[in-house]
Amino acid sequence: MHRVVALVRPVQSTFELGCGAEVFGTPRAGVPQYYEFEVCAERPGPVPTTAGYALNVTRDLSALDTADTVLIPGWLPVETPLPPAVRRALLRAHARGARLVTICSGVFALARTGLLDGRSATTHWARAAQLEWEFPAIRVEPDVLYVDHGDVATSAGAGAGIDLCLHLVRKDHGPAHAALLARHMVLPPHREGGQIQFAPPPPPSDALDGLLEWVEARLDKPLTVEDMAAHLRVSPRTLARRFADQLGTSPGAWLLARRVAEARNLLEQTDLPVDAIAVRVGLASAVNLRRRFRDRVGTTPGAYRRAFRTPGP
Repeated sequence: MHRVVALVRPVQSTFELGCGAEVFGTPRAGVPQYYEFEVCAERPGPVPTTAGYALNVTRDLSALDTADTVLIPGWLPVETPLPPAVRRALLRAHARGARLVTICSGVFALARTGLLDGRSATTHWARAAQLEWEFPAIRVEPDVLYVDHGDVATSAGAGAGIDLCLHLVRKDHGPAHAALLARHMVLPPHREGGQIQFAPPPPPSDALDGLLEWVEARLDKPLTVEDMAAHLRVSPRTLARRFADQLGTSPGAWLLARRVAEARNLLEQTDLPVDAIAVRVGLASAVNLRRRFRDRVGTTPGAYRRAFRTPGP
């Protein structure tokens, strides 16, 4: 039996801990139980949670000495130093072959062990810049759901923690068992780690004299960078310089990102076929939309719709 031990601390996120408990620790009729799930803390006893109640944790860090997978389900506040005893326990577990896994802000604890130096990792998109600033030796990937190196794995925001846990089940026991478990949890059977985090796009800015709003209202038109420059009565080169200065990207890249973002909205909220969505967002054909969508989102329009379709729009 594979032992999964979650390391909790005050104030513990109940959702992030629940991601691991649901995947690894919940018995289900008709689903083989391949994991044992346990919780430990640096100091056993009541551990406050974000839900307002306390967990009664009976195991101390010695539980990590026999864990096959160590789960760190969040680490808040993220600035909290890693206690020396916790650091030693994590490094000891890793040295004897345990897999270290983090959900969301838990990556900040793992980063303080040094085990992520020189490697890629992810976290919630809102904390990616902080992770990159505090740990420059880590290659932060802010746009993916999870990163798995085998011995260490990190996930994005809390929901992506379930994706990572199911991914680990798939590695351990095959896709059929992971799909069976996902069906019992009423979840999509598989979201690839390379998919982007589905954070809402930022609202348009008026920093370009209303150009962004003008384009937003015309996404179904075959606009070009030259059309955008003409609207502002500037040259394409000047427009490119203003985009780089104010938005950190090029006009063409921004326009494509907005077209794909609108395609995502239509896939989530309507039953329109893919070819009709392609026309509505100015990408002309379903073939073009599929290619652009996969390049930017990391999956197909059909797979995205199955995962994120809003019921009863």
